[in-house]
Amino acid sequence: MSTDTLAPALSVDDATADLLFREARTTREFTDAEVTDEQLAAVYDLVKWGPTAMNTLPLRVLAVRSPEARERLVAHMADGNKERVSTAPLSLVVAYDPAFHEHLDTLMPHLPGMRDNLHAVPAVREDMGRTNGLLQAGYLVVGLRAAGLAAGPMNGMDHAAVDAEFFAENGWRSLLVINVGVAAGTGTTYPRAPRLAAEQAVTTV
Repeated sequence: MSTDTLAPALSVDDATADLLFREARTTREFTDAEVTDEQLAAVYDLVKWGPTAMNTLPLRVLAVRSPEARERLVAHMADGNKERVSTAPLSLVVAYDPAFHEHLDTLMPHLPGMRDNLHAVPAVREDMGRTNGLLQAGYLVVGLRAAGLAAGPMNGMDHAAVDAEFFAENGWRSLLVINVGVAAGTGTTYPRAPRLAAEQAVTTV
């Protein structure tokens, strides 16, 4: 069969693939361009459609904008991340809500009673919330790129202190911080690191 008749392996064009993955970098250097509430809302309205177990949607996001809130966050970041947070246009504390089940009557109307079932098993909810929150965090990074923004995710932080500082009332649990903005140049001075090839990472049985 002629290769001319084969469908492309990807359904998106090269420019989109480059924007979302191939040319996108973990960003440390940003311009002073503002990241607006409208951009952030548009990103969430896109990534909320990514699949989660039983449509639980445990992702919660705290947008840290004010100088006072930024200082509070910087205090709980690892030393190597303090300056990155203090100078980024916007920092997002990405978290999950262990009480995600409270919304299941709305999110899962086809499975009545699931809210009450999960209410009785907090350990199960913690595991589901963390796993699916991290899944949604990945969607969030790609969604930010789709909006023309650059993302610098980081995990070096005192999670318990961040939770006590920002989430004492609502009970959310922090997962990571993502600095967000428009990349200055390539956004980093580090060269692009290699990746594993498909034959090293994918096995068929």
